[in-house]
Amino acid sequence: MTASRYWIGLAMFGVLAWSACAHAQALKYPEKPVTIISDAPPGSTPDVDARFIAAGLSKLWGQQAVIINHAGANGSVAARVAAEAAPDGYTLFMPALSTFVALQSVAPNIPIRLPRDFLPIGFTAENPMFVAVHPGLGVSMLPELIALAKKKPGAISIAVTGVGRLTHLTGLLLQERAGIEFLPVPYNAGPAAALSDVAAGRVSMIIEGYSGIVGAVKAGQVKLIAVAAAQRLPQFPDLPTVAETIPGFSATGWQVLVAPRGTPAAIIDKIDADLAKVVSDPEFQKLLANVGSYSHAMNAKEALAFVEQQQATWLPVLEKIPVK
Repeated sequence: MTASRYWIGLAMFGVLAWSACAHAQALKYPEKPVTIISDAPPGSTPDVDARFIAAGLSKLWGQQAVIINHAGANGSVAARVAAEAAPDGYTLFMPALSTFVALQSVAPNIPIRLPRDFLPIGFTAENPMFVAVHPGLGVSMLPELIALAKKKPGAISIAVTGVGRLTHLTGLLLQERAGIEFLPVPYNAGPAAALSDVAAGRVSMIIEGYSGIVGAVKAGQVKLIAVAAAQRLPQFPDLPTVAETIPGFSATGWQVLVAPRGTPAAIIDKIDADLAKVVSDPEFQKLLANVGSYSHAMNAKEALAFVEQQQATWLPVLEKIPVK
């Protein structure tokens, strides 16, 4: 062997050894707590789902996965903080649908796109929107609500838990498709304050994920009249879908886990595999179902395709919806 070949071979061996070492180090991940940034306010359905995910990952990793809420500016604040984080796998981002599908008039810095802005890891949870009313409104079914709204245009007040978020967009889409008009009452701190006013009868109705209103539902303070899922849900077999009144109507929130650009592929793959274990666990799925949410595993490639499909579905709808 010539000297040049010897040194070339030695250099190649060094590169391979370094690569194997780096890969092995990545597979030790995580070796300290992991921060997961949420763009949802505390107590909202995306926040509850995110905490279930974090608990599952913490158990699997033996390291804490900690949810940090950066609600505000319709997801822009959280997106900025997450994008500026070190791409080492120790800061992740769990944005909701409305951060990917946003009204430019209320959130000029989003929607975010994958993989332009973040690297996809996997799907976490989905949560259909529930339509709930104060019992004093005197309606028990969606057709009755629509009939009352047509009789009294702009008189039925609806709590808006975040302008531009799916809860808001679902209400707007419902009004457009049913040919009715509600009186919007905006709230900036998530469902808690809004739900308090609906439960007291100061506001007539609310559209939210189930975990955001479950306490008031069980207490009889609000009444569920429809769910915007594609089909009736197993946990709510007697609750009609919106589509049974307005064919084709569907509004389901969802979240995916993403990482800052530049995060090593080995770490992405590790989190992807671990997340799939968490969301496939029957006990985890039972926890989600109890709060009206559902999940199934999607790898990074599938999650990317899913987000792109959802953006293609919702963006044309947004263009038709005026924001007042």
